[in-house]
Amino acid sequence: MSAEWRSVTGMRNLTWPQVLAWRMRRQFLLEPEEHGDPVVITRRLAGVQAQVASAAAQALVVRGAAPPGEAGRNGPTESGLVRTWAMRGTLHLLPRDDAPAYLALCATVRNWEKPSWTKAFGATPADLEAIAEAAREVLDGAALTREELAEAVLERTGSEHLRQALGSGWGTLLKPLAWWGVLCHGPSRGGKVTFTSPGLGEFPAVEEAARVVLRAYLGAHGPATPLMFDNWLMRRTSRKSDVRRWFAALDDELSAVDVEGEEMYALTSELDGLLETAPTSAVRLLGPFDQYVLGAGTDAARLIPPGRRPEVSRAAGWIAPVVLHQGRVAGTWDPQTGETSLWEEVPALLLRDELERWKRLA
Repeated sequence: MSAEWRSVTGMRNLTWPQVLAWRMRRQFLLEPEEHGDPVVITRRLAGVQAQVASAAAQALVVRGAAPPGEAGRNGPTESGLVRTWAMRGTLHLLPRDDAPAYLALCATVRNWEKPSWTKAFGATPADLEAIAEAAREVLDGAALTREELAEAVLERTGSEHLRQALGSGWGTLLKPLAWWGVLCHGPSRGGKVTFTSPGLGEFPAVEEAARVVLRAYLGAHGPATPLMFDNWLMRRTSRKSDVRRWFAALDDELSAVDVEGEEMYALTSELDGLLETAPTSAVRLLGPFDQYVLGAGTDAARLIPPGRRPEVSRAAGWIAPVVLHQGRVAGTWDPQTGETSLWEEVPALLLRDELERWKRLA
């Protein structure tokens, strides 16, 4: 990072075994929360990917939470979670009160303003504004299926050329609307997804949103570099100047640390805990799309050996269930059968105990 905002002197040294053990503890993997609140756990993890609803439920349950239930998987809930498109354009569970900050930061990519986006998806920025205005009207107090929403929007806008794009299962035109706080997923209806208004209210300024999101990210997945954060947020598509500015917005809460020769950034409030953390020998089993893996990124060589990455990050964006040992991914496993495929030696007794714990959680 540039020196104009970094005021840190005397970097402290950390090892990767310390960092990984600290992340496990912060993410409730060493000491699961007994009867944990799904909102508290989701907030600590900086969101829970919910592209696959059952995977989101597993991520919460393995950390001690009760399953979020039908409403928690699909829409705004009294428990305080919303399911919406967020980081990396994928569905996440987010704490309702923090969701505006996450969405405001995701929206800074503004990819819908690029001519290539308009050419690919057949919608101009003006089209999106018209869709958003119509969606705000029809989703106020209602939950509509994709087909119902498309018909209602087309009726109000008269933009028949958008019919095919609005009906797409990928939700290309709907993601910017989610980032603007226009819609989120509602309760399912007969197996069909519905959309509704999240009712999130006013969004924070981008710099304030960055403080909220960076604080959460570094509090669970730090220490980290700006590139790691950008990779987690929007797959490195944010402007580098924006990412520098976001880190600058949290300057008074950051400390630079040396992690085995790499300069990274940690929350100053967590620095003592990081320095005091001892490596762990724990064995843990994680379900697919777990935040422990997604927060660091599957290209994090200290977490996943580069040669093993294809076994974790698979075709069609599937992130496999993994076996953790000493904080590293030591293999993959099948939650249905309990079978493991290991590339590191893992203590058999600890692995057996963890398999038994998963059976009790199922």
